[in-house]
Amino acid sequence: MNDSLVITTGIRSRKNLEEKALELSREWKIPYQPREKYSLDFIREMTGASTILLVSHQKLSLVTNGKEFFFHPGLAKLRIKELQAGKTDQMIKAMDLQEGDSLLDCTLGLAADALVASYVVGTKGIIVGLEDAAPVAHIIARGLRSYTGEKPELINAMRRIQVVNQHHLHYLRNLPSNTFDVVYFDPMFRVPKVKSSSMAPLRDLANSSPLSIEAVAEAVRVARKRVVMKENRESQEFQRLNFQLIQGGRYSPVAYGVIKGGVLK
Repeated sequence: MNDSLVITTGIRSRKNLEEKALELSREWKIPYQPREKYSLDFIREMTGASTILLVSHQKLSLVTNGKEFFFHPGLAKLRIKELQAGKTDQMIKAMDLQEGDSLLDCTLGLAADALVASYVVGTKGIIVGLEDAAPVAHIIARGLRSYTGEKPELINAMRRIQVVNQHHLHYLRNLPSNTFDVVYFDPMFRVPKVKSSSMAPLRDLANSSPLSIEAVAEAVRVARKRVVMKENRESQEFQRLNFQLIQGGRYSPVAYGVIKGGVLK
C-alpha cells in the first residue's frame, strides 16, 4: 500500500472546517489541500496521494480506491445490547473476559471488538488497541474520543480505549511478561468474507500480512490468562499457529482459537 496521504474538506466547507483540517494537518504532519471545487479524484491525481483524509461536518473519513472508511460503533452496539439482555458473546466467552480485566487488542481495525471488551471490563479494566496503519489509527482514535449520540455506557466504553499506532510484534517484544490478562488477534482473514462490506476499505488500508508464530509466542508470554485469535472456522491458521482449543457458535462462520494460561505447545 502507498502510505501517501493528503487532507482536504467536504465540497461545501466553511472556514471553521478548513481551520480544523489545517489543525489536523499540523498535528499529523500530513499535507493540506484546499478543496475548492475539485473532485476527490482530481485531488488524488494532483497531489499523488493514494488516500484522502476527508474532513466534513459529520465525521472524519478516509477515502481510498473509491471507498470510504470512518469510525462508527456499528455491530458493537448490537452486541452490547445482547450482552445486556443476558445473551452470550462468543468472543467474550473465548476470552473469559471479566470486569476489571486488561486486554491488548493487537489488531484494532474498526475497534468493534475492543469496544465490546471495554464495556465488559468496565471502569476498572484496561483496553489497549494496536493499529499498524497510521491512517486507520488516526481515524479510530479521534472517533473514539469524539463520537456522541449514544447512551453513556457506550460512550464511556469508547473513551476508555487507548489507541497505539504500532505494529503488534514490536509492541509485544517490549512488554514485560504477564502484562495483560488477555491478548487478542483478529488478523485479516486469508479468505475475506463476502458479506463483510464494512471491511472492504479497511483491507486497502490495513496491514494484511499473516500473523507470525513469533507474535503468538510473544503474546503467550505477555498474557496472564489466555491468547485468543479470531479466524474463519475452517482456517488452517489455527493449526499453523498452534491454537489447540477452538471455540465459537455452532453455526457461525468464524471461530476463536484459544491458548490458555501462557502455555504454547
